[in-house]
Amino acid sequence: MSRRPIIAGNWKMHNNREESLKLVSGIKDAIQNIDLDALPEVVVAPVFTSLHVVSEKICNCGCAKIKLAAQNCYYEAKGAFTGEVSIDMIKDFDAKYIIIGHSERRQIFGESDEMINKKAIAIIDAGLTPIICCGETLEQRELGVTDSHIASQIVKALDGIKPSDVANVVIAYEPIWAIGTGKTCDSAEANRVIKGIRATLTQIAGKENADKVRILYGGSVKPETIKEQMAQSDIDGALVGGASLKVDSFVEIIKGAI
Repeated sequence: MSRRPIIAGNWKMHNNREESLKLVSGIKDAIQNIDLDALPEVVVAPVFTSLHVVSEKICNCGCAKIKLAAQNCYYEAKGAFTGEVSIDMIKDFDAKYIIIGHSERRQIFGESDEMINKKAIAIIDAGLTPIICCGETLEQRELGVTDSHIASQIVKALDGIKPSDVANVVIAYEPIWAIGTGKTCDSAEANRVIKGIRATLTQIAGKENADKVRILYGGSVKPETIKEQMAQSDIDGALVGGASLKVDSFVEIIKGAI
């Protein structure tokens, strides 16, 4: 089955409004001459305070080549939740994706599998697409529980979601030990884990739906690693961190996925 690749840039807590606008403008200009049919789906996830300016740049200028994502959300529509941002608020900026379950959210902010599941359900109900992150620590890998741990994360994140809706989610496998460390999981091993994720999805939603799910690799993705990663059977793109903060490196990764 042909699945359109996704190259998504998670800018994390970087770039004010001016810097965000400069970055997305540079990306837009660099890919403007690449045929849309050949291009992977390009997604950028700025901080909440930059969603407006980035949205204006890619939506009001008629740029169909870049989609907008938020880095997080809260699952309730409104209420006394100081500091949180609802999905409807994110929709104001014409975002198409919301990243949830990132290891930094899980480890630093204590987000549970139950919370991530509530977010996934709310995002789908709102007509947006969750990018659900999963991954193991170095300790878990050394203990040999990588596969069972990730399968558990996937099952819990998708609990109660209809198989037809599972088909439209995006999964990002990010070995935690490779995020921001400069270490990259061997492409063949990353593909093995991702095939395991697809097997779990098959158990949850059936093969036809599982085959539609795009599963990304994340973890120190670089221009020099992307071609080998994209050559694997089940890797459908990348969730890029540090390399997405510079126009040249992010564009090289995009081109490497063509």
